[in-house]
Amino acid sequence: MIRKTKIIATIGPSTSSRPMLRKIIQRGVNVCRLNFSHLEHDDAKEIISNIKEINQELNMHTAILADLQGPKIRVGIFEKPIKLKKGDEVVFSTKRKKNTIHISYFGFAKDVSKKDKVLLDDGKLALEVISTNKKDTVVLKVIFGGLLQSRKGVNLPNTKISLPCLTKKDKLDLDFVLSEKIEWIGLSFVRSANDVKILKRIIENKKLHHKIIAKIEKPEAINEIDSIIKAADAIMVARGDLGVEVPLYKVPVYQKMIVEKCIEHSKPVIIATQMLESMTDNPTATRAEVNDVANSVIDGADAVMLSGETSIGAYPLNVVDTMRKIIRDVERSDHNISKSIINKTLVNNERLLTNAICSNACDIAKSTEAKAIITVTYSGFNTIKMSSYRPNAFIYAFTNNHTILNTLSLVWGVRGFYYNRGTTTDQTIKETKEILKDRNLLKKGDLVVNLASMPAQEKGMTNMMKLSKVK
Repeated sequence: MIRKTKIIATIGPSTSSRPMLRKIIQRGVNVCRLNFSHLEHDDAKEIISNIKEINQELNMHTAILADLQGPKIRVGIFEKPIKLKKGDEVVFSTKRKKNTIHISYFGFAKDVSKKDKVLLDDGKLALEVISTNKKDTVVLKVIFGGLLQSRKGVNLPNTKISLPCLTKKDKLDLDFVLSEKIEWIGLSFVRSANDVKILKRIIENKKLHHKIIAKIEKPEAINEIDSIIKAADAIMVARGDLGVEVPLYKVPVYQKMIVEKCIEHSKPVIIATQMLESMTDNPTATRAEVNDVANSVIDGADAVMLSGETSIGAYPLNVVDTMRKIIRDVERSDHNISKSIINKTLVNNERLLTNAICSNACDIAKSTEAKAIITVTYSGFNTIKMSSYRPNAFIYAFTNNHTILNTLSLVWGVRGFYYNRGTTTDQTIKETKEILKDRNLLKKGDLVVNLASMPAQEKGMTNMMKLSKVK
């Protein structure tokens, strides 16, 4: 294990074949993202099957993230692009009429008000509402013009939309996802903690255990960020739509704020969108993009994500190599998060004992220059908590739960191992060290911090910490 920050790659035509999936996983991809905005179920099923087979072949634990489309608003399909000129008046309608631009969102005319902004194609085109009949038709004035292509996205930064967080399409996609052994589900356009709770109830009612990533891309989510972090299992800073919905210059500060809050609350956090976008068409990245990835690693993000770069890009292997090299270089420097993070406040009193042990394990590992922190876990809680302290030592998690192993592939600094032998705590400590030594991850004389529960057979909460040498 040579890096702690994880890489997420979106799978698409450039990477969906079995040989290419195998290559990007070998090059360092820890999580494969399936974007259900552009993916049919039959294709998704084949990709999922291939990833699972590759995991078995390579003895790896690559996770899968199923990303639901959410209430994405789009314009309709045109015979040819429509030229919008500054100052022109145009008509949007939820019905297909002549001389109007069709919009997919049936509540559009009802929800918008005079002077509301309407942004098209990731903010490249901007319009302002002049009037609405509150039924099906809205008249708008073009503020920034250009060519409008079919199916381009619509953002309403000033409008409180009435669409549910889970659309009809999302529910169909969710049924498919829940029928597969997928570890993470991305919930798009989250506006409040209640959106997350609705999805959690659906999963719980089916007696399943999929983890939820709340995607932050709406101004309402920024206002509700503390409660959303508490409700979700992980957070994604989805800078694409967020950078359209809020002023662009606010995104960097929001990103840093969200990362800090997630680390404080022991929730994995992902930075996404346009990280190495120029590499979609070019074999090398821009200097600004390299700095962007590096700063996300310096801030302590659990994972950095590739979108079009690996799904439709011409150089997917170059992209993964570039991202891996940036991460490794930053983590080897004096700017790695382990050297700058301060001791956290214990925010989860429900597991105060586990929190306190993880905090002290991090301090002991730092003061003794321990090479590893070994966790034995049945739920993943102690490992994710340990990761949130961003220790300098690598975290090696041992569990008999394959789903937890894959889930932890998203988490900073963690490498998982399947283990189901230990009947006593002493036996477990001895054997886990031997396994790591046999894999050349530890050597004789290295100091190791072990976290476990006693007695081992009860599989309870972490209540024990031990510092020892590898023999």
